[in-house]
Amino acid sequence: MATIGENIKKARNKLGLTQDDLVRKSGVKHTTLTKIESDVVVKPSVQTVAKIAKALSVNIEELLK
Repeated sequence: MATIGENIKKARNKLGLTQDDLVRKSGVKHTTLTKIESDVVVKPSVQTVAKIAKALSVNIEELLK
């Protein structure tokens, strides 16, 4: 089963976005995004996931699979 970080990275890459692009679109701190994508943070807050999902134009559920 993929981690939330892997799912975010996959969705971001699918859209051709860099981490910097996603940081600007979502308002999430770069360090936070990096930690989530590298699985240092495996349970990010709901608010953080919601911001990232909105910026990626996906449902939160897509990132949690």
